[in-house]
Amino acid sequence: MTAAAPNAIADAAAPLRQVETEVAKALVGQRDLVRRLLIGLVCDAHLLLEGLPGLAKTTVVKAMAQALACKFQRIQFTPDLLPADIVGTRIYEGGQFTVRQGPVFAQVVLADEINRAPAKVQAALLEAMQERQVTIGDQTFALPRPFMVLATQNPIEQEGTYPLPEAQTDRFLMKVRVGYPTQAEERTILDRHLAHNWPKIDAVLNPATLAKAQAAADQVHMDERLKDYIVALVRATRDPKEAGVSNLVGLIEVGASPRAVIGLAQAARANAFLDGRAFTTPQDIKSIAPDILRHRIIPSYEAEAESLDPDRLVARLLEHVPVP
Repeated sequence: MTAAAPNAIADAAAPLRQVETEVAKALVGQRDLVRRLLIGLVCDAHLLLEGLPGLAKTTVVKAMAQALACKFQRIQFTPDLLPADIVGTRIYEGGQFTVRQGPVFAQVVLADEINRAPAKVQAALLEAMQERQVTIGDQTFALPRPFMVLATQNPIEQEGTYPLPEAQTDRFLMKVRVGYPTQAEERTILDRHLAHNWPKIDAVLNPATLAKAQAAADQVHMDERLKDYIVALVRATRDPKEAGVSNLVGLIEVGASPRAVIGLAQAARANAFLDGRAFTTPQDIKSIAPDILRHRIIPSYEAEAESLDPDRLVARLLEHVPVP
């Protein structure tokens, strides 16, 4: 890369850091969540957000859409939802059939409680995510750009839900766990609500500027040894014995797919880009790996018996796979 490249990277990342600042006006804390949303934007990918009710998942998504000057749609998933309610349908009016587009024709789509709708509805949304287009009748429509789906699900209420199959969760770049705020943050939230203090969010980024930022992120350098490290991490989830990670043998039923290799590399580069760096480090990979891998590995019965969830398995993986 040329000597000017680091400055060019920092300049291209500056508008996205402004988005982070604007979102912080509406959201108290949750900095890791905001960073991962921005990584999803840079990677032109979709995210699955998992957290209990009341943790501002909808608030942060709406705030980000406002800061991006993008069209936002929220879809509340329910058991009686139909695919046409998502993608749209043909209607007969005025003596002819016309197409009425569904709420998926937006730039930022919040799929709220995606696991409360049946499989055919989930599949309709996930097909749109993958193909970036929707077919209604005999017509095919391209979805707007950028196009980002942020799906949420509640980790504890499983009665009457339709869990996403592993093959479909694999289409999400990251599964981000949203936790409770700190005591100080929760007090700030209380003060804001009692004072009805709702800051105005300014639009600081548009689709054209975002496209330039995405192109600049593609220029972030990744050393060949780091590429080998990413491949080694993912392959170790499939065959820990061959990878020399003996304390994972028998604990992973199904390992991560090749999509994890691609996603981990893209997300690590995006993380470096958002920091204004023109190069990727091992820490970029390690910091984002749990979000990339937690929904792509299935613990074995032995792991469940030892109360080892995917996050703990990934922690063991990162601890024992040699870092270049």
